[in-house]
Amino acid sequence: MGRVNFGAKPLMYPQPVLIIGTYDENDVPNAMNAAWGITTDFKEITISLSDHKTTDNLKVKKAFTISMATEDQVIPCDYVGIESGRKIPDKFTKAGFHATKSEFVDAPLIDELPLVMECKVKSFENGILIGEIVNISADESVVTDGVVDITKVKPISFDPFGNTYFGVGAKVGNAFKDGMALK
Repeated sequence: MGRVNFGAKPLMYPQPVLIIGTYDENDVPNAMNAAWGITTDFKEITISLSDHKTTDNLKVKKAFTISMATEDQVIPCDYVGIESGRKIPDKFTKAGFHATKSEFVDAPLIDELPLVMECKVKSFENGILIGEIVNISADESVVTDGVVDITKVKPISFDPFGNTYFGVGAKVGNAFKDGMALK
Protein backbone atom coordinates (compact mmCIF):
# COMPACT_ATOMS: atom_id res chain seq x y z
CA MET A 1 0.00 0.00 0.00
CA GLY A 2 1.22 3.46 -0.83
CA ARG A 3 0.69 6.84 0.77
CA VAL A 4 -1.52 9.67 -0.55
CA ASN A 5 0.04 13.15 -0.42
CA PHE A 6 -2.13 16.18 0.35
CA GLY A 7 0.55 18.87 0.24
CA ALA A 8 1.31 21.47 2.89
CA LYS A 9 -2.09 22.07 4.52
CA PRO A 10 -3.33 22.47 8.12
CA LEU A 11 -4.84 18.99 8.23
CA MET A 12 -4.59 17.42 11.67
CA TYR A 13 -6.77 15.36 14.00
CA PRO A 14 -8.40 16.21 16.30
CA GLN A 15 -9.06 19.90 15.80
CA PRO A 16 -11.11 21.46 18.57
CA VAL A 17 -14.10 23.60 17.73
CA LEU A 18 -13.57 26.66 19.89
CA ILE A 19 -16.20 29.36 20.28
CA ILE A 20 -14.56 32.66 21.20
CA GLY A 21 -16.79 34.98 23.20
CA THR A 22 -16.08 38.72 23.44
CA TYR A 23 -17.84 41.97 24.26
CA ASP A 24 -17.59 45.07 22.10
CA GLU A 25 -17.19 48.62 23.41
CA ASN A 26 -20.94 48.72 24.20
CA ASP A 27 -20.87 45.34 26.01
CA VAL A 28 -22.72 43.62 23.15
CA PRO A 29 -21.68 39.94 23.11
CA ASN A 30 -20.15 38.35 20.04
CA ALA A 31 -19.10 34.79 19.28
CA MET A 32 -17.00 33.23 16.55
CA ASN A 33 -15.95 29.70 15.68
CA ALA A 34 -12.21 28.97 15.53
CA ALA A 35 -10.44 25.64 14.96
CA TRP A 36 -6.76 26.59 15.02
CA GLY A 37 -6.20 26.72 18.76
CA ILE A 38 -4.32 24.74 21.37
CA THR A 39 -3.18 25.03 24.96
CA THR A 40 0.50 25.98 24.88
CA ASP A 41 1.30 26.12 28.60
CA PHE A 42 -0.45 25.35 31.89
CA LYS A 43 -2.21 28.73 31.89
CA GLU A 44 -2.01 29.66 28.21
CA ILE A 45 -3.93 29.13 24.99
CA THR A 46 -2.79 30.13 21.51
CA ILE A 47 -5.18 30.68 18.61
CA SER A 48 -4.53 31.68 15.00
CA LEU A 49 -7.02 34.37 13.95
CA SER A 50 -7.42 36.60 10.93
CA ASP A 51 -9.21 39.98 11.08
CA HIS A 52 -12.73 39.70 12.57
CA LYS A 53 -15.22 41.53 14.81
CA THR A 54 -13.72 39.35 17.54
CA THR A 55 -10.26 40.81 16.95
CA ASP A 56 -11.74 44.32 17.12
CA ASN A 57 -13.28 43.39 20.48
CA LEU A 58 -10.05 41.87 21.78
CA LYS A 59 -8.30 45.20 21.29
CA VAL A 60 -11.03 47.00 23.27
CA LYS A 61 -11.66 44.59 26.15
CA LYS A 62 -8.36 42.63 26.35
CA ALA A 63 -10.38 39.56 27.38
CA PHE A 64 -12.23 36.61 25.87
CA THR A 65 -13.79 33.26 26.66
CA ILE A 66 -13.23 29.99 24.86
CA SER A 67 -16.17 27.60 25.00
CA MET A 68 -16.01 24.06 23.70
CA ALA A 69 -18.56 23.53 20.93
CA THR A 70 -20.87 20.61 21.64
CA GLU A 71 -22.92 18.04 19.76
CA ASP A 72 -26.11 19.65 21.11
CA GLN A 73 -25.12 23.06 19.72
CA VAL A 74 -23.62 22.17 16.31
CA ILE A 75 -25.93 24.47 14.32
CA PRO A 76 -25.38 27.68 16.31
CA CYS A 77 -21.67 26.91 16.73
CA ASP A 78 -21.26 26.50 12.97
CA TYR A 79 -23.39 29.60 12.33
CA VAL A 80 -21.10 31.88 14.35
CA GLY A 81 -18.25 30.68 12.14
CA ILE A 82 -19.91 31.40 8.81
CA GLU A 83 -21.53 34.75 9.66
CA SER A 84 -19.62 37.95 10.28
CA GLY A 85 -20.24 39.97 13.42
CA ARG A 86 -19.36 43.07 11.40
CA LYS A 87 -22.27 42.40 9.01
CA ILE A 88 -24.72 40.94 11.54
CA PRO A 89 -24.23 42.75 14.86
CA ASP A 90 -26.76 40.52 16.66
CA LYS A 91 -25.39 37.18 15.41
CA PHE A 92 -24.89 36.06 19.04
CA THR A 93 -28.64 36.42 19.66
CA LYS A 94 -29.55 35.04 16.22
CA ALA A 95 -27.51 31.93 17.08
CA GLY A 96 -29.79 31.48 20.09
CA PHE A 97 -27.00 32.13 22.57
CA HIS A 98 -27.45 33.87 25.91
CA ALA A 99 -24.62 35.60 27.75
CA THR A 100 -23.66 35.76 31.40
CA LYS A 101 -20.74 38.05 32.24
CA SER A 102 -17.68 36.20 33.48
CA GLU A 103 -16.70 36.85 37.12
CA PHE A 104 -13.04 36.79 36.11
CA VAL A 105 -12.65 38.63 32.77
CA ASP A 106 -14.59 41.23 30.76
CA ALA A 107 -16.09 38.68 28.38
CA PRO A 108 -19.30 36.65 28.07
CA LEU A 109 -19.93 33.08 29.13
CA ILE A 110 -22.21 31.39 26.61
CA ASP A 111 -24.96 29.81 28.70
CA GLU A 112 -25.67 27.07 26.14
CA LEU A 113 -22.04 25.81 26.11
CA PRO A 114 -21.16 24.07 29.38
CA LEU A 115 -17.33 24.20 29.40
CA VAL A 116 -15.38 27.45 29.10
CA MET A 117 -11.92 28.94 29.55
CA GLU A 118 -11.94 32.54 30.77
CA CYS A 119 -8.90 34.39 29.42
CA LYS A 120 -7.03 37.68 29.36
CA VAL A 121 -5.17 38.75 26.22
CA LYS A 122 -1.41 38.31 26.76
CA SER A 123 -0.59 39.32 23.19
CA PHE A 124 -2.07 39.48 19.72
CA GLU A 125 0.52 39.91 17.01
CA ASN A 126 0.71 38.72 13.39
CA GLY A 127 -2.62 36.90 13.72
CA ILE A 128 -1.54 34.89 16.77
CA LEU A 129 -3.64 35.40 19.89
CA ILE A 130 -2.05 34.28 23.14
CA GLY A 131 -4.36 34.24 26.11
CA GLU A 132 -3.73 33.75 29.80
CA ILE A 133 -6.21 31.22 31.18
CA VAL A 134 -7.57 32.86 34.34
CA ASN A 135 -10.30 30.32 35.10
CA ILE A 136 -12.07 27.31 33.70
CA SER A 137 -15.70 26.88 34.60
CA ALA A 138 -18.18 24.15 33.83
CA ASP A 139 -21.92 23.98 34.19
CA GLU A 140 -22.66 21.61 37.07
CA SER A 141 -24.71 19.46 34.66
CA VAL A 142 -21.44 18.18 33.12
CA VAL A 143 -19.57 17.58 36.40
CA THR A 144 -19.52 14.13 38.01
CA ASP A 145 -17.79 13.59 41.37
CA GLY A 146 -16.00 16.94 41.05
CA VAL A 147 -14.58 16.21 37.58
CA VAL A 148 -15.75 17.38 34.15
CA ASP A 149 -17.30 14.39 32.36
CA ILE A 150 -16.45 14.42 28.64
CA THR A 151 -19.45 12.19 27.89
CA LYS A 152 -21.75 14.86 29.31
CA VAL A 153 -19.98 17.81 27.64
CA LYS A 154 -20.07 16.02 24.26
CA PRO A 155 -17.42 18.26 22.61
CA ILE A 156 -17.06 18.15 18.85
CA SER A 157 -13.98 18.02 16.66
CA PHE A 158 -13.53 19.57 13.22
CA ASP A 159 -12.51 17.25 10.37
CA PRO A 160 -10.54 19.50 7.98
CA PHE A 161 -10.31 16.74 5.37
CA GLY A 162 -14.08 16.49 4.91
CA ASN A 163 -15.27 19.82 6.43
CA THR A 164 -17.41 17.95 8.93
CA TYR A 165 -17.83 17.76 12.71
CA PHE A 166 -17.45 14.61 14.78
CA GLY A 167 -18.34 13.76 18.34
CA VAL A 168 -15.87 12.18 20.74
CA GLY A 169 -15.65 8.40 20.57
CA ALA A 170 -15.39 5.78 23.29
CA LYS A 171 -12.65 5.69 25.90
CA VAL A 172 -9.67 3.73 24.56
CA GLY A 173 -7.13 3.97 27.38
CA ASN A 174 -5.80 5.64 30.52
CA ALA A 175 -3.28 8.49 30.23
CA PHE A 176 -0.10 8.25 32.30
CA LYS A 177 -1.00 4.65 33.20
CA ASP A 178 -1.39 2.25 30.26
CA GLY A 179 2.14 2.84 28.98
CA MET A 180 3.53 1.66 32.32
CA ALA A 181 3.00 -1.90 31.02
CA LEU A 182 6.08 -1.39 28.81
CA LYS A 183 8.38 -0.07 31.56
